[in-house]
Amino acid sequence: MNTSEAAATTIGGTGGRAGAAPRVIGSLSPSRAGDFMTCPLLYRFRVIDKIPERPSPAAVRGTLVHAVLERLFDRPAGDRTVEAALELLGPQWERLRAAEPVLATLFADDAAGESDQAGWLEQARRMLERYFTLEDPRRLEPAERELFVETVLDSGLKLRGFIDRVDVAPSGDVRIVDYKTGASPRADFEARALFQMKFYALVVWRLHGRVPRLLQLMYLGNGEVLRYEPDEADLRATERKVEALWQAIRRAMDTGEWRPRTSRLCDWCDHKERCPQFGGTPPPLPVVPVDRPTPADLESAARAHDAP
Repeated sequence: MNTSEAAATTIGGTGGRAGAAPRVIGSLSPSRAGDFMTCPLLYRFRVIDKIPERPSPAAVRGTLVHAVLERLFDRPAGDRTVEAALELLGPQWERLRAAEPVLATLFADDAAGESDQAGWLEQARRMLERYFTLEDPRRLEPAERELFVETVLDSGLKLRGFIDRVDVAPSGDVRIVDYKTGASPRADFEARALFQMKFYALVVWRLHGRVPRLLQLMYLGNGEVLRYEPDEADLRATERKVEALWQAIRRAMDTGEWRPRTSRLCDWCDHKERCPQFGGTPPPLPVVPVDRPTPADLESAARAHDAP
């Protein structure tokens, strides 16, 4: 049984659409779609050029908190307490550092670095404590955690991604949950925040033929929860949006024009020094082999966890 089949069994029904699967023309994840919407040149640096990026303390802390929350549900329901979550923090940090040696460079190897790491871990502790003010994990039995899902649209565009948590009610209603270690967005940015969740809901709908009942974003940075009830119209609009994004990516691939788009996020971008908006020069585009007609494989190779 492959991953998608396993997901179908757990979430509730194989659903989906009958008929032969279309030829895959490309692949897109919420993270990479978000990159392109933020800045096409950023998408190019990450997916086409595959330029390595330095690990950021905020992103790594998000990965750490996600890992703790995932493993918290390995414990019996009655043992899912604040104390248990905090006990997991140190071992999970050691596990991440062992798996990714580059994380050893996140903090300086001196007294100042030790102090920075202690403060960083304290912030992670506060996020975990805040999680328990939002829901009681002793009353939950997730159907899936860190679930990889993928589906191919009629156009041949493959959508894929990792869902933090899937809850299934006795009625069969599905709730998609995502943990965010930042603060909740202002009202005028909520639509952008929900795009990732609607993307996941679209994949689940196309896989199983049932629209998820609820999308839930849990912001552990400030203890807010954003909930949204999608319908078919929402998900059809999301499908049109990702198709349009893919067409824009294809045009950039065909023309070689990856235009930068400046925003406040530029201040945290690893690629600022090579961005023409800041006096830099992008490297020459890599030569694409003739047997690679689209960036589909590049997208797959560049996939990272959906940002926290």
